[in-house]
Amino acid sequence: MTSIIYSPKDIFEQEFKTSMRGFDKKEVDEFLDNVIKDYETYIARIEELETELERLKKYNGQTRSSGMNSSAQTIPQPTRVDQSATNYDILKRISRLEKEVFGKQIVE
Repeated sequence: MTSIIYSPKDIFEQEFKTSMRGFDKKEVDEFLDNVIKDYETYIARIEELETELERLKKYNGQTRSSGMNSSAQTIPQPTRVDQSATNYDILKRISRLEKEVFGKQIVE
């Protein structure tokens, strides 16, 4: 698994150069605030899933060592995040931002 390049704090503290026809600072800040919220949600979800994975590994190790019949075991199914829908939502946001920024530049 690749490591995460930016933390929520890195995104929050990022400063960009401005130019005469630069981006609307307020709009960019609002977008980055949403990105930070997404990162925090992803980090919390990853930690939650890692904890669940460890719990299931322990449970699986205990049941194998006790010699229980696997068909008699009831293992709770972990919830699954639909990653493609999440990525799709992020791509939609980025696309809207690009249309707003670059669409206005093309018209001018």
